[in-house]
Parts: sequence; structure tokens; C-alpha cells
Amino acid sequence: MSATSENSSSDDNYSGSQEVKMNQSQVLHFSKDEEALIIRMYKLVGERWTLIAGRIPGRTAEEIEKYWVSKNSPNGYFK
Repeated sequence: MSATSENSSSDDNYSGSQEVKMNQSQVLHFSKDEEALIIRMYKLVGERWTLIAGRIPGRTAEEIEKYWVSKNSPNGYFK
């Protein structure tokens, strides 16, 4: 089964999802479960974004890294 942004996630309507802007026209939505998994995996493996993304179906290493940077930078923006 192919995962696309249109049908890869049932989290689009999840009220507890977190939004992360990738660029001016694209916003990512992360569920609370995805956020928790990213945090746990980061504590275990550090900045190995490909490894972390491999544990979250439909997510790329770039999306995970941008999520992490946006949530952990002092001003909330990408570097």
C-alpha cells in the first residue's frame, strides 16, 4: 500500500494533533502518539531521524527533524 499525504494519516481530524509548518504552504499535523514516540526515540537514538521516521508510518526523516527543531528551538522557528 502506498502512503501519500492525502491518505497516509487518519490524524488529519484528530483534535489533539500538533501542527508544524514546513514552509509557507505546507503544515504538518502530528498526533499526540507520534509526538510521544518521537520524544522516546530521540532519547534512545538521538538525531537519527531516518531511524525514528522508520518507526512512524507515512513520515519522512525530514518531517521528523523539522518537527523536532521547531519544537525545541528557542523561538519556535526553523534554523
